[in-house]
Amino acid sequence: MIIFLEGILEEKNPVRAVINAGGVGHEVIITLNTYEDLPSRGTKVRLQTHHHIREDAEILYGFSDNSERDFFVMLIGISGVGPSLAISILSGLPLYSLRAAIADEDVKRLSSIKGIGKKTAERIIVELKDKISVLSVAEEKSKSGSSSKEERVLNDAVLALVALGYKNSDAYTAVKRVLSENTTDSPVEEIVRMALGSI
Repeated sequence: MIIFLEGILEEKNPVRAVINAGGVGHEVIITLNTYEDLPSRGTKVRLQTHHHIREDAEILYGFSDNSERDFFVMLIGISGVGPSLAISILSGLPLYSLRAAIADEDVKRLSSIKGIGKKTAERIIVELKDKISVLSVAEEKSKSGSSSKEERVLNDAVLALVALGYKNSDAYTAVKRVLSENTTDSPVEEIVRMALGSI
């Protein structure tokens, strides 16, 4: 199994890259996000890879970081989502936005990606919502500067409930319900107490 590939970037376009590793040109199928992270041609590059083996072909899928590769692996584990569709999904939205859409159970946003219908979007949410780390979503929102006060309270309260042993999805739903009925000015501890009463 090929876990990563390091070499000279010979070719690149929004869907594929060719990397010269030890005198051998390796074609790697990439996402749009990875394409944007690639250096200029002729320079050294390292991609995290997923080596997909079928009866009729061996295909390398490349990612600029482990987070995107791990998400790709989770996607292809879902019935009806193959590698090509997983690449389309990862190219359709930034990874942070995908995670947030799944955590928010935002079927409409996922369905806006080419090749994703409502049923597939719903299946992705059902399969992945408990695997998505609320903490990682919060961290990425914070890095992107898009974390509002309500989102910070939401994430802190959900993390507290998860630490108490509740599932991400149950904790998220309960906190969302409490926040919709109360002000975000309430302390996180109070939000958690109210959420506990509704789980």
